[in-house]
Amino acid sequence: MNTSVVCPSSKHIDLPCLYRVPALQPLHWLREGLRDMLQTWPASLSLGAVFSVLGYALVNYAWERLHLAMALTSGFLLVAPILAIGFYELSSRLEQGRRLGGPGAPFAGVRRNIGSIALFGFLLAFILSAWERLSAILVGLFLRGDFVSIGYFDFGLLFTGGHLGFVAAYIGFGAVLAALVFALSVVSLPMLMDRQVDLVTAMMTSLWVVRENVPAMLVWAALIAGLTVLGIASAFVALALIFPLLGHATWHAYRDLVES
Repeated sequence: MNTSVVCPSSKHIDLPCLYRVPALQPLHWLREGLRDMLQTWPASLSLGAVFSVLGYALVNYAWERLHLAMALTSGFLLVAPILAIGFYELSSRLEQGRRLGGPGAPFAGVRRNIGSIALFGFLLAFILSAWERLSAILVGLFLRGDFVSIGYFDFGLLFTGGHLGFVAAYIGFGAVLAALVFALSVVSLPMLMDRQVDLVTAMMTSLWVVRENVPAMLVWAALIAGLTVLGIASAFVALALIFPLLGHATWHAYRDLVES
């Protein structure tokens, strides 16, 4: 339930008013996301299965390439916001009482603001590329000598005593990038699909949302990270359910946080 309204003031950007929500409001978003997923299950689960299979195939392909396997596995969180646009559209259609349509319906909303959405996609691709390079540097500095002799990537070896410094550095740098992407994208893409606004307006709105809802955003970020890790740890099988759930829930987060 919304508790109060905040209307950011900016001389150069016309930002919408925002809502402050309780810390546990993300649990409500998950419930609403589950309801949407059940109502749109043929499209939602099909999309979820596609991303699950692609994720598994990419990581399996890179398994013998140390830094690439790690970068692709951990980098899913960095590009997930743009991959979930189909679920935003399906939830929007349910909300408006519109028919779900055919196979291309989940991506029909992209056409309404394709320029800004494409720019956001390029931004996330750049961040993922930077993470891949940083991952290569960290692996080269810390792990190359220990892992090259076994010929494949073994996650279990990371948690031996000699590699804890690498684990701390990798998680630290990854967390910084993930926090940046989260802050910029928590409502940006649903907003770009829902309104004719530019990329800067959407990202500034997202940053203001995080600023005004720190407790709820911490809970939401923890839920996203925890569920995504669970999905990846299941060899991407559970991700076929978790990804649609989070995608639909993100639409309801946008609706709860940004005034219509």
